Amino acid sequence: MDSSDAQRKLTAILCADVVGYSRLMGENEKATVRTLTDYRQVFSEYIGKFRGRIVNAPGDSILAEFGSVVDAVDCAAEIQRELAERNGELLEERRMAFRIGVNLGDVIVKDDVIYGDGVNIAARLESLAEPGGICVSRHVYDHVRQKLKLHFEYMGEQQVKNIKEPVRAYRVLTKPGDAAHRVARAKKLTSRPVRLFAFVVAALLVIGVGGYWIWQSVEHKATQAALAAFEQEAALPLPDKPSIAVLAFENMSGDPEQEYFSDGLSEDIITKLASLSRLFVIARNSSFQYKGKQVDVRRIGRELGVRYLLEGSVRKSADRVRITVQLIDAATGQHLFAKRYDRELQDIFVIQDDIANQVLAELNVKIGAGEGVFHALQSTNNLAAFDAYMRAGIQYYKFQKEANFKAEELVLKAIELDPKFVKPMSLLGWVYMEQARRRWVSDPKKAYSLSAHWAKRAIETDPNSSSGLALMSRFQSLKGKHEEAIALGKRAVELEPSNAGRNLVLAFTYLLARQPQPALETINRAMRLAPYPPAHFHVLAGMANSWSGRYEVAVSEFKKALGKLRGGPMVRSARRGLIVNYMKMGEEDQAKAAAKKLMDENPGYTISIYVKGMKNFPYKDFDFLKETIEILRKAELPE
Repeated sequence: MDSSDAQRKLTAILCADVVGYSRLMGENEKATVRTLTDYRQVFSEYIGKFRGRIVNAPGDSILAEFGSVVDAVDCAAEIQRELAERNGELLEERRMAFRIGVNLGDVIVKDDVIYGDGVNIAARLESLAEPGGICVSRHVYDHVRQKLKLHFEYMGEQQVKNIKEPVRAYRVLTKPGDAAHRVARAKKLTSRPVRLFAFVVAALLVIGVGGYWIWQSVEHKATQAALAAFEQEAALPLPDKPSIAVLAFENMSGDPEQEYFSDGLSEDIITKLASLSRLFVIARNSSFQYKGKQVDVRRIGRELGVRYLLEGSVRKSADRVRITVQLIDAATGQHLFAKRYDRELQDIFVIQDDIANQVLAELNVKIGAGEGVFHALQSTNNLAAFDAYMRAGIQYYKFQKEANFKAEELVLKAIELDPKFVKPMSLLGWVYMEQARRRWVSDPKKAYSLSAHWAKRAIETDPNSSSGLALMSRFQSLKGKHEEAIALGKRAVELEPSNAGRNLVLAFTYLLARQPQPALETINRAMRLAPYPPAHFHVLAGMANSWSGRYEVAVSEFKKALGKLRGGPMVRSARRGLIVNYMKMGEEDQAKAAAKKLMDENPGYTISIYVKGMKNFPYKDFDFLKETIEILRKAELPE
C-alpha cells in the first residue's frame, strides 16, 4: 500500500457479522435480505448516535470506528439490545443474530479506509463472541469497566490467527442482547441472593475441590449450550464422530512461489487424518474454499458442518521452516491448542506427524488397527522427493493440459529421487488417466496402459495404497469386471474413509455396475465430505438419484452441476439428465425446453450421437437405453 498519503491514529474499532447467514439465505433469500436491510439500518442509526462512522459494510459484515472507546462499547450494547427485541418478534428460524467485537488500536487511514492489526484484532474478537454477544480486548476493558453499567467475563488469553501475541479477551454480559445462558448469569449478578451464592462459590473455590467441580459443571453447561446453538445453526448435521476441517495453511514466506509448499503441507495433513476411521475430515476442495479470505472460523465450522478446525501458517526460508498451528472448537471459539515449530526443513515429516497426533490427542481419537502402519508405508524421508510430489499435486489439481504435463514431469522426478515413495506412483497413474480420458495425448491407449502400470506398481509397493486401489478399481470397471472393481473401491474407502475422492470413485463404480442404491449412499457420503463439491459430483448424484426414482432431487443436482460448468461433455450429460427426469415427473414442457437448450448449445446433436457415446462406458447392462431413447424422442431431440 502506498503510504505517501496514509495517516496513523488511535481509534476504537467495531466489527460485526451475522451468525448463520448462509443458512438463512439458503432457506429464504428474500426474507433474509429484508431482515438484514432493517438490521443494517439499526447499526447505522446507533453508530451515528454514538458519534461513530461506518467504514465498510461488505455482505453481512459491518466495520465501524469511533473516537471514543466508551461510545463504541455503549453503541454495541444498545445495538444488541435493540436487535434482541426485534428478533423476539420473528419466528425462531428467521431470527438474525450478530456477533460484535470491539478493539482499541493503532490503525492506518487511507482514503477513509482503515487498516492494520487494530482492525484484524477486532475481527478476531468478533469471531470469539457468542451469537447476540460482544467481545472486547483488554485495552477496551480497562477503559470502560468503570464507566459503563455492564458486566464483563474474562475469557483468558486467546491465540488468534495472524496476530503474534495472544489477545486478552473479555465477554460483555449485556442482558437482553446476550446469549441465553449469559443473560441469565448477568441477571443473577444483579440480585442479592445470587451475590450471596457467588460468595459461597468463591469460598468453595478457596477450599479447593468443591469449587473446582462447581466450576467444571458451569463450564460444561456453557459448552453444551454453545454446542446446541452451533448444531442448530450448522448448515449440515454434525457427524456422529469427531469432525474436522483443515484449512489451507497461510504462506508467510513473502514469496508466491512457495504457495505450493503451504498447500501441500495442509493437504498431506488432510490425507493423514482422512485415513482414520474414527474421524470425519472435510475434503480439500471444500476446506480450501476459504483460502485467503478473512472469515470467522465459527462460521466456517457451521457452513462445513464440522466441530473442529485446524488452521496454520508456514514460513519457509532456505533450510529452515516455521509452522504455527491452532486447533479451534468451532462451537465455542475456544482454542484447544496452539503450537509453533521452528525447525530445520528436514524435520517437516516429524512436524506433520506431531500435528496429526496433537489433533488426535485433543479429540480423544484412537488409531485403529493397522492405521499407523498405513501412514508409515505412505511416507518418505527424502525431502527433495516430497517437495517434487507437492509441486506435482498443485499442478494436477488445476485439471489443465499444460499443468498436467508439468505434474507428470515432477512426479517422475519424485519417483526417481525415491523409488519406494508410493504417493507419486499412484498420482502418476491418475495423471496418465487424465491424459487419456481428456485426449490430451496422441495415443490415449498408451496413456491408459501407463496409468494401469503405475496403479499396479503402487499396490505392489504398498498393498494399502488407497489411491492405487481406487485407480485399479477404475481399470477393473473398464474391463467389465464390476465385482472386482467394487471390492477394490470399497477397500480404498476403508483405508481412507474421509476421502471424498475415494468415495466418488466407488459411487461411479456402483453406477457402472448398475447398482443405483449403494451408488446413491456413497455419493451422498462423498458430498457430505465435500460440502462445496465440483460439478461432476452433482452429475453423479443426479444419475444415482434418477436411477433410484428420486426425480426431483435428480433435477436439483443436474441444475447445480450446470451452475458450475462452463462447457464440455458434462454439460450435455446434465442437460440430458434434466430432459429425462422432467419427463418422468410429467413436466413435458420443461423437458422440451431442456432439449431445446441442449440443441442450441450443440448444433447437430442427435440421439444417435448420444447412444454411440454411452456405448463407450462399460455399463454392466444397457437396459436403461431403450427407455431413455423414447424419452429423448418425445422431447423432440432429432434422431
